[in-house]
Amino acid sequence: QVKLVESGGGLVQAGGSLRLSCAASGGTFSNYNMAWFRQAPGKEREFVAAISWSDGSTYYAASVKGRFTISRDNAENTVYLQLSSLKPEDTAVYYCAEDRTYRSARFHTTQNFYDYWGQGTQVTVSS
Repeated sequence: QVKLVESGGGLVQAGGSLRLSCAASGGTFSNYNMAWFRQAPGKEREFVAAISWSDGSTYYAASVKGRFTISRDNAENTVYLQLSSLKPEDTAVYYCAEDRTYRSARFHTTQNFYDYWGQGTQVTVSS
């Protein structure tokens, strides 16, 4: 059973930065694309970024492109999300997720393609 544990959230002023981590255990992490989603109060959970299992290629939501960076360390079974130039509208609970497809050639941006989720970490950006 795959377990994902996020950390690194907190309170930061607008324009600041945070680095989120997601540690994976119980599976073969290096064979799966990984993603970050977020959910703001009263809103649907939305896709933020994804990273390939194979070559480290990445894909971002338009709202975060150029400000957020996803990366992974397969030796440490960890995926990261560097958040920079934060805005109050980035306030949300951030979740990491593992794609359900073994060695997927595609990035998936909808929740139904992900079987395993972490518990989430809160990011709050003050104005």
